[in-house]
Amino acid sequence: MEPTKKRQLELQAAKIRKYGLEAIQAANSGHIGGSFSIAEILSVLYFDRLRIDPKNPKKPDRDRFVLSKGHCTPTTYAALALRGFFPIEDLKTFRRIDSYLSGHIEMNHVPGVDMSAGSLGQGFSVSLGMALAGKVDKLDYKVYTVTGDGEIQEGQIWEAAMAAPNFKLNNLRLFVDNNRLQLDGSVDKIMSIYPLEDKFKAFGWHVIGINGNDVGEISDALDTADTIQDKPTVIIAHTIKGKGVSIFENNVKWHGGRPSPAEYVTAYEELNAQIKQLEG
Repeated sequence: MEPTKKRQLELQAAKIRKYGLEAIQAANSGHIGGSFSIAEILSVLYFDRLRIDPKNPKKPDRDRFVLSKGHCTPTTYAALALRGFFPIEDLKTFRRIDSYLSGHIEMNHVPGVDMSAGSLGQGFSVSLGMALAGKVDKLDYKVYTVTGDGEIQEGQIWEAAMAAPNFKLNNLRLFVDNNRLQLDGSVDKIMSIYPLEDKFKAFGWHVIGINGNDVGEISDALDTADTIQDKPTVIIAHTIKGKGVSIFENNVKWHGGRPSPAEYVTAYEELNAQIKQLEG
């Protein structure tokens, strides 16, 4: 990836985290860890890959994005706002009873959202349906989905994983956010999903493993996915939960919750410093 472009996408990822943090602080709650681990994925998708139009969010041939781990809204809403789907200042209404920005993502209220979520495991199945519909309707859009590694313990995930290669859905891109932590501990100790790459290969997927916090590797993986003609692609994104803020990283405490005032200042200053460095 060209250095200037890489820097710009890293800058967007830092801004996505900053605005996500502000939303969580305003709401006094929210999911930090898994939201922060996917910031680079969101940056690459919304600022480089997705064929979307904020002025026409329901355009029939648009690319689709499904946040299957639907609680990771703080950074997803931030990406949508930065991309121009709604005002950035609305992020401070996150989770308010009178706000359209609920804790779990909703397609009927938020511009740019293609699927509501909440019950883990279901978003991936819906994205499979979207991809199949694109084939039936002879439209050339792509469908991108982000699941969590804890989420893919759900049985419905593996039903969809079996179906997608059967229908040769090469227009489907699945990201697994493999940050190795879920609500109450380590994924491999609670219900191991490993060896993850081997499982998807056995189901007939094209499998790519990457550093999911590196925008260049994310972009390269998507380039490779575009060359695969006979099967869907899964990108196993090895990430750091809470990425971008030292007190959040790899700490299961920050799956959800709200930083104390002092913790918020620490996190905000770290993110601001990253943004200034990338802008400089």
